[in-house]
Amino acid sequence: MGRKSKLTEEQWARIKERLLEGESGRALAEEFGVSETAIRKKVSSQVSEIKSVANQIATAQTALSKLPISSQISAQSLAQRLMSISSHLASAADYGAATAHRLAGIAHMKVAEIDDSAPLTEESVQTLKGVAVLSRMANEASEIGVNLLKANKDKALDEPEKPTMTLDDFYGGSKP
Repeated sequence: MGRKSKLTEEQWARIKERLLEGESGRALAEEFGVSETAIRKKVSSQVSEIKSVANQIATAQTALSKLPISSQISAQSLAQRLMSISSHLASAADYGAATAHRLAGIAHMKVAEIDDSAPLTEESVQTLKGVAVLSRMANEASEIGVNLLKANKDKALDEPEKPTMTLDDFYGGSKP
């Protein structure tokens, strides 16, 4: 466990807000009596992520506003449907994972019923067949969740598109 922070969570939240408003980490470090390194470690990655998402939203809103009104409505409707599908798939993945966990647990309990000294008796073979069926069902139940995890992992590895104008540009951090 790390050392307790000199600042409260409310103070850290204020620092994050002010960084998002464009204030410098150095000035905030002096004001709050912490090192600039502490600020970078605690909130800079969050600030960068927030700015990145805000830039993506701004880029999407700009692109949306360039469409004719009827196309804007269609795009928003499609986006809502995609978010709904995503939410439902995430729920299905949760249920599938829970089902897979339960089936794998039952299969594990059934394995204990196999007689190790005579694993090929008719009774043990039947139990093994049941374990195989339960294991296959568990794997199938987990498929949606596994595919979502793979998709997110692949997406995280892809380099995000750079927007034409960023919040840094807006706040004067760099020239477009």
